[in-house]
Amino acid sequence: MQKFKFNINGKGYEAIVEETDRNTARVELNGKSYTVQIEKEEAIVSPKIAAVKPSSSSADFVDAPQQVITGNAGSIKAPLPGNVSKIKVKEGQAVQAGEVLITLEAMKMENEIMAPAAGTVKKIYVAEGKAVQQGEALIDLA
Repeated sequence: MQKFKFNINGKGYEAIVEETDRNTARVELNGKSYTVQIEKEEAIVSPKIAAVKPSSSSADFVDAPQQVITGNAGSIKAPLPGNVSKIKVKEGQAVQAGEVLITLEAMKMENEIMAPAAGTVKKIYVAEGKAVQQGEALIDLA
């Protein structure tokens, strides 16, 4: 479930979107509920994560689960719920595409969150040991 606040022609709206299956969503708009058929899915850019198996030293690269990304275009969001085990960058640091920014532990596996593009770390929103939810902002890149 995701909650959005937006303006259309100066009028404020609040929407709650709950996916019921791949082609249908339940949308509550300013208190009124609708069931919506999804005609076309838009491509969403998600960071790549490396799934590291505890008993293995090699990493298999997988796509992060698809999710609606909101907010700052340079924001790196948590691709799944977990705990921040390591922060490998500092604010102001320049990073390259594919560089590991954060290690997120989820279901006893370490997932490396990598920079989707080169940039500079503008803001770090989390601390080591913090529990995060899917879609929560981790880092802003500029």
